[in-house]
Amino acid sequence: MDVVVQEKVTGCGIAAFAALADLSYAEAQMKASALGIHTSDASLWSDTEYVRTLLQESGISVSPNETPFKSWEELPDKALLAGKWHIEQGKPFWHWVLFVRENGKTKILDFKRALKSNVRVDFGRIKPNWYIEILNIQSVKLFADDDRRCTSVYSSLIRS
Repeated sequence: MDVVVQEKVTGCGIAAFAALADLSYAEAQMKASALGIHTSDASLWSDTEYVRTLLQESGISVSPNETPFKSWEELPDKALLAGKWHIEQGKPFWHWVLFVRENGKTKILDFKRALKSNVRVDFGRIKPNWYIEILNIQSVKLFADDDRRCTSVYSSLIRS
């Protein structure tokens, strides 16, 4: 799974969706806009429904609830984490990062543009509050090139 760098301040959820759906940030942002989800909305930092909608509309299943973070070892193989969780004026805010365990390696995909490396392994510095488990990915990418249409299907089952 490749990291996608967010292009907007509130775009970490869109970048997380892009990474999971195997899309570019621009493609993910276009899909979000079509669903009425815009990076100008600060609620992207404080409501899970936006990311859940994007994932569901793209065939990516997630757990219905947020699960309190206990330890890195207890996380599922793929999970969206609420990092930098804090309260502002009585409202929770967080930064989305993606936990990935594959091929015997564990990493965090952090979508923030200002980072030297968006693939992180400094787990002690990341303090997630809760996570959403990614259950499976079955996403379809459609591309149009003038009069030709090409369909590329990416489908992999992460969890049985």
